[in-house]
Amino acid sequence: MTATGAWAQDDTIQIGVPVFLSGPAAGAFGQPERNAAELLFDSINEGSVPAPYDSEGVNGRTIEATFSDEASDAVVEYRNLVDRNGAEVVIGYTSSANCKSVAPLAEELQTLTVFVDCGTPQIFEEVVTDPTYVFRTGLTATTDAVGAARYLVDTGVDLSRVAGINQNYAWGQDNWRDFTGSLEALETGSEIVSEQFPQVYVGQYGAEASALLTSSPTLIFSSFWGGDLEAFVLQAAPRGLFARSQVILTTGEALFPTIPDELPEGTIISARGPFSVFAPENELAEWFRTAYAERFGQEPTYPAWKMAQAVLGVKAAYEKAGEGADSTAAAEAMENLEFEAPSGTVRMSLGNGHQAAQSISYGTYVLEDGEPGVENVITYSAECINPPADQTAAEWIAAGFPGAECD
Repeated sequence: MTATGAWAQDDTIQIGVPVFLSGPAAGAFGQPERNAAELLFDSINEGSVPAPYDSEGVNGRTIEATFSDEASDAVVEYRNLVDRNGAEVVIGYTSSANCKSVAPLAEELQTLTVFVDCGTPQIFEEVVTDPTYVFRTGLTATTDAVGAARYLVDTGVDLSRVAGINQNYAWGQDNWRDFTGSLEALETGSEIVSEQFPQVYVGQYGAEASALLTSSPTLIFSSFWGGDLEAFVLQAAPRGLFARSQVILTTGEALFPTIPDELPEGTIISARGPFSVFAPENELAEWFRTAYAERFGQEPTYPAWKMAQAVLGVKAAYEKAGEGADSTAAAEAMENLEFEAPSGTVRMSLGNGHQAAQSISYGTYVLEDGEPGVENVITYSAECINPPADQTAAEWIAAGFPGAECD
């Protein structure tokens, strides 16, 4: 796979891939996402992905990719990918702030853009309410928060005194709003004893850890991700925070390759969907797990799974649109698309057909023979944890989850 700055020829398709190549999010998110993109692009070009993706290329066109650093100015870099590098499609983004900045520009430039991981529900509720070119194949923060609240209730965790530590921007704010709203809707009677909102990428959490310890919570909820999550665990666990309170980390699975020994067993974690240790057994999942491990020497974490999902969604959309399809035709085909991925079936059924709906799973962290894993897993269906198409997340939660179908 090669990078190029030339406009796509008839026999190639140029794809821009913004991921974190530097900064505190690069190790846990940017590198796995880049690895997965390179693996998928090469395998698609070779025709070596299992069915239904075993045809070579995208409608026979060879993928050529340009990677850019999401840690740079998102709007400037997006324009560079499209205007200078000739990207016909853009696939990427982890930061909710970056997705909010880029979404209107993608619509303006009429470029098929697929968000991989950013989770704020604001994208299709407020930022682009009538989208044409912007899609998200990953799940929203709402699914994380509602799933977390249901898991805690279903497993009997003491929710009498609840605290939260979340980053002070859309992602962290939306998570905490939806989580506390879900506790209220589930009538847990929880007292919120501490709300910590440090700035993103601060990296030092001594003051916040002290505040959490002083408030004596029975449960601590965090949607921290990337270097912030790793730093929080390394600083808070030795101070006894995880021993004194049950902790739930919505992105905790991403720590598996970095600090598996330091993440306390019994911590409740997720992988933001049916990914990694929570993935179903199917041919695509087995292929992806094996191919990734053989190429990169470690198991793929959930950011890699989500990148693979986004790439396969784009291939499925182009091939549904038919031979000779351009970005606009592919965008039309992707609306309300149902496609297969290593995580199972993905339905683009929310956000006017631009937002994926899938299940989410939670479990407790265990370390067996030095290998990280989960036990006590509960999976919640997409119908249980997502608002209906005609309601925002906040409205749905405040109304008590009307229409939710939970087993």
